Amino acid sequence: MLRSTALLCSAGLVLAGVVAMGGTASAAPAATDVAASPTSATARTAEARKTTTRLYRATTRPGDRDSSVHSIKHVRELQYRLRWAGVFKGSVNGTYGPQTKKAVKKFQKRHGLKRSGVATTATWRVLLAKTVRGKAKMPKRCKSSGWNACYDRSRHQVVLYKSGKLWNTWLVRGGASYAKTRTGKFSVFWRSKDHVSSIYEARMPYAQFFSGGQALHASYLMMDPFVGHSHGCVNFYIPDAKQLWALTAKKPLKVTVYGAWD
Repeated sequence: MLRSTALLCSAGLVLAGVVAMGGTASAAPAATDVAASPTSATARTAEARKTTTRLYRATTRPGDRDSSVHSIKHVRELQYRLRWAGVFKGSVNGTYGPQTKKAVKKFQKRHGLKRSGVATTATWRVLLAKTVRGKAKMPKRCKSSGWNACYDRSRHQVVLYKSGKLWNTWLVRGGASYAKTRTGKFSVFWRSKDHVSSIYEARMPYAQFFSGGQALHASYLMMDPFVGHSHGCVNFYIPDAKQLWALTAKKPLKVTVYGAWD
């Protein structure tokens, strides 16, 4: 049973340490794959291609709701970013209601997009680019050659660059005051797609370890990136961690952690 966010990283700390020393991490056995039809396989391939395009989010529509960690429609993220864009003054509640729709229309008008009130992939592309915060304080390493994931602790934001080109950005949360995510320059040294702690039975999917037991990974506890903390890891929404994995799992990935703790 998952008992607290802290388990997600304390478990990883032990397992990553074992692997770093040349051992083998213990994890729950992977489920047996079920044969898929050619049609479903093609659909999955097409969807995977979409998620790896620059500044991609799936369309978010009026009526959508972030109802659980397993059903994130990115409504809270949409509301936060619309607020930072100066077009939304409502509460960030994870429900795409009339106020959110009105704000989306206002943003679309401002940027020459079709005023549908639907956060289409085209709307997201502009919104994500316009709401990367703290660009002036971003370390130079973030825009160096190759793939760079830069985590700003104070802004709860991970920005992904590919050789200096903004590729995507996500809202995340890091370690608590007693287990802060370490600042510094790192590189991913171990990956575990279906990572499960044999100690706490804590699931840490799409884990990319960059400093001891600290990893970028999906969280089964996070609903709002600005509420709560991890035990040192960088928590992503499940679809966001999956997206980062699709983009970087087979490539060298540099990780830079900076900014004041929040």
